[in-house]
Amino acid sequence: MLNEREKQFIAYWEQNREKEKKVLKQFMLGIPIGLIFATPVLISVFSSQLWYKRADSVAISQVNPVVLIVAILAITGFVAIFYKRHQWEMREQQYLELKAKERQEEKQQ
Repeated sequence: MLNEREKQFIAYWEQNREKEKKVLKQFMLGIPIGLIFATPVLISVFSSQLWYKRADSVAISQVNPVVLIVAILAITGFVAIFYKRHQWEMREQQYLELKAKERQEEKQQ
């Protein structure tokens, strides 16, 4: 038998599953997670002068700022969409399992 929390989840997911599946919404909600993954790259590039002087001089001469910005944006976008898509898939799987459990209970009664 489904408990109250499972019933609430089913009701919520039936109303919001299509909204949360949209890529733009996934991107917008996933940006903070994407930035968490991209920030260490920026920290590493800009803190190289503190830990290795030669790396700093090579980075300044060889790293194109446009490429760095594009890479950071690509990392952020990929992680944002991937993370939210994974969350959506997990919720969809839970929803399908609960619906199957609900149907099985209805058959037994």
